[in-house]
Amino acid sequence: MSRRLTKRPLRPLTSLRVAVLTGVAAGALLVPATAAFADATPTPVASDVSPEGKDALEKKRSEDALRAKEAELRKAEAAKAESAKSASGKEFPRGGVAAGEAPAQDDNTGALVGSATGALLLAGAGTYVLRRRTAARREG
Repeated sequence: MSRRLTKRPLRPLTSLRVAVLTGVAAGALLVPATAAFADATPTPVASDVSPEGKDALEKKRSEDALRAKEAELRKAEAAKAESAKSASGKEFPRGGVAAGEAPAQDDNTGALVGSATGALLLAGAGTYVLRRRTAARREG
């Protein structure tokens, strides 16, 4: 039995399998990464708005204007509270964790899924290569 490498070309079906596996591996690794760049907010198009849609759009605009006014009032109240706090000289927590809130949880699900997928694909490719080499040694 010779352990020398043969110079015969790959069978067409084998190269097709390799191409399909490569495409699947690339897709499995890229899909979780594309979720980070996805924008789920719909944007209204002016030419596609029906009369009911126009009414809804006007209602939304008025609600947005009302929210903006409420935000301005909150800012003014916060400024008044800040000036009162500085006048009293007493230090209060600034908010967030210092005020007793729980810190936000990091969601690393995408990274975990991508890493696990990559590890499985690498293990599968290694198994495929090892089985192929073992079969080639048996055949001579």
